[in-house]
Amino acid sequence: MGILAGKKGLILGVANNKSIAWGVAQAAKREGAILGFNYLGEQMEKRVRPLAESLGAEIIEPMNVSEEASIDAFFAKVKEKWGEIDFIVHSIAYANKDALQNRFNTTTREDFHLALDISAYSFIACAQRAAPLMKEGSSMVTMTYLGAERAVPGYNVMGVAKAALEASTRYLAQDLGPDGIRVNSVSAGPIRTLAASAVGDFRKLMEKSARGAMLKRNVSQDEVGNTTVYLLSDLSSGVTGELHYVDAGFHIGAGDTGAE
Repeated sequence: MGILAGKKGLILGVANNKSIAWGVAQAAKREGAILGFNYLGEQMEKRVRPLAESLGAEIIEPMNVSEEASIDAFFAKVKEKWGEIDFIVHSIAYANKDALQNRFNTTTREDFHLALDISAYSFIACAQRAAPLMKEGSSMVTMTYLGAERAVPGYNVMGVAKAALEASTRYLAQDLGPDGIRVNSVSAGPIRTLAASAVGDFRKLMEKSARGAMLKRNVSQDEVGNTTVYLLSDLSSGVTGELHYVDAGFHIGAGDTGAE
């Protein structure tokens, strides 16, 4: 019997087996959770479906978080299948590659809107649909990064989007707290994922992060998964509105962003 035994929850944003969300999914399954997943388009389904099926997922459905109708359809299927859910994990972010690699002051209005919509507003949109399906003691967790607080070269508009995501977490915690629903965020250290490939010179960022971390190493998707499971479980029943770092202590260093 694990700490999520019998709990039903959604893992949103798995892209492949290197995704942080996949580390969370594996940890949640290990602790007894019953899982559901989303995917975006046929190409992504080919990657996500086999992974989800390997964990015995009961829900594997399409959802494009930039389309209201798609989000509605996904959560309607969740309600039809399960009726209630105990948690959601939001690990969805996107920005155009040029908006990450060019100078920040050249960010276009369109690229700004896209990054904020998919990386920040999507959490609010999913929370709107998930909350009516949740009872007291349920939990929502989203994934962020230190670039929300510090200017990390190559992170650019995504840092602004993550800052908005972290603020959204606090306001959702305030709104949903009276309903007994907790909302937290996890700030993971750099992990080599599909999304990370868009960040300029990511290898150098990881090297400097390891040198600047208190544990003198980077973290793994499994470590992020384990911490997230704690926040999803009843063990964290008194924790909400929290930004929880899983970065081997890098954030308490002397201000090095981990990149040149």
